[in-house]
Amino acid sequence: MDTLLLSRLQFAANVSFHILFPTITIALCWFLLFFRIAQNRTQSLAWEEAYYFWTKVFALTFALGVVSGIVMSFQFGTNWPGFMEKTGNISGPLLGYEVLTAFFLEASFLGIMLFGRGRVSPRMHLFATSMVAFGTTMSAFWILSLNSWMQTPVGYEVVNGEYLPVDWLAIVFNPSFPYRFTHKLLASTLTVSFLIAGVSAWQILKGSDNAGTYKAMRAALIAGAIAIPTQIWVGDLHGLNTLEHQPAKIAAVEGIWETESGAPLTLFGIPDEEAKTTHFAIKIPQLASLILRHDAQGELKGIADFEGEAPPVAPLFYAFRVMVGVGMLMLAVAWFGAFQVWRQRGRPKLSFPKLFLWVLVGMSFSGWAATIAGWYVTEIGRQPFIVYGVLRTSEVATAIAPPYVAATLAAYVIVYALLLVTYVGVVKHLAEQRTGDHVPAHDDPTLGKAGV
Repeated sequence: MDTLLLSRLQFAANVSFHILFPTITIALCWFLLFFRIAQNRTQSLAWEEAYYFWTKVFALTFALGVVSGIVMSFQFGTNWPGFMEKTGNISGPLLGYEVLTAFFLEASFLGIMLFGRGRVSPRMHLFATSMVAFGTTMSAFWILSLNSWMQTPVGYEVVNGEYLPVDWLAIVFNPSFPYRFTHKLLASTLTVSFLIAGVSAWQILKGSDNAGTYKAMRAALIAGAIAIPTQIWVGDLHGLNTLEHQPAKIAAVEGIWETESGAPLTLFGIPDEEAKTTHFAIKIPQLASLILRHDAQGELKGIADFEGEAPPVAPLFYAFRVMVGVGMLMLAVAWFGAFQVWRQRGRPKLSFPKLFLWVLVGMSFSGWAATIAGWYVTEIGRQPFIVYGVLRTSEVATAIAPPYVAATLAAYVIVYALLLVTYVGVVKHLAEQRTGDHVPAHDDPTLGKAGV
């Protein structure tokens, strides 16, 4: 393997690990804000328990996200120096805005959110939680703005090989940004919904549940049931936008080898790039054209039309189907869970079939699978370009010898695997703690003598 491929694998490994944690923190903090508002309104210790248990998970997740994000940012210089040399006038400020408007905001209020109970007023504590939630969303805003610009570059000019900003509004709100940003927020909501539901189900099965467990589970199942159909709709809009700006990506995702009208939808198969065909394909006639063109006879371009500029087919083809498959499973599970919640409305303690609880446990991290698969579709689908259509990945890679890149890649993979196992183990440990261990022991004047 050459330096280019190794650098791509290394960055993919870092991004794959890093993205897991912001995907949780973005939406989890909004859940925490909801829990805190509900507690302030009702003075219920159940909401207090839910809030402080998930605050612990948030703190752990936030820490790993920050650490892995710092490591990833260094790779722009070590593995992709040409990218910063050529696009630094655009990518640098966008990354800087993320630090100034999001990271500083999170860092300023995180301490109050984590340790302020009983030390600041309930309003101040609520405000701190809202600022951390807003900060996590702003972080996603700037990162996805840069990534979307790399997918649909506008608002720039090239001077002496450097990409210079001409219209910052066009750069920030580039053609694919609204769809990617909304898609990511919904993906985070679904990831957290199933994480909360799965961990809560584990608490019930292990007997470590409390009143807060059921409050959190109810909120998670309802949020998931609302978010998944919304995500399907937004995903369709995102697909139409991708067809307009990145038709080669759509051709690879759908396994369309030659341009055709009335293209079928391939449910599954085994793509073969050498033979330029999909073996054992299961197809539904004309459905791809109907979905993407809203016309059963609409024309879709094939991979053959993008010679030298098409992404690899197999990774996109399989990853997209993993994402959609997990999404359909989420739809069924969330709606069943929401139906059970609706049937038991008014009851403080929910009752679920044991098999369903185990299904929720098994889907605790299903949002990660869908997120990683979707991210691979986005990033691999941009190849062979790093800035789509204008700057090739091969033009900006480092010249470091392959053995050095391979060594650091191996080190990253080993460390990240250990951290990931540790993270899941710590969440499991927290979930199995006895009732009340998650709420600070000192009394909160807003709750009287809590005794929790």
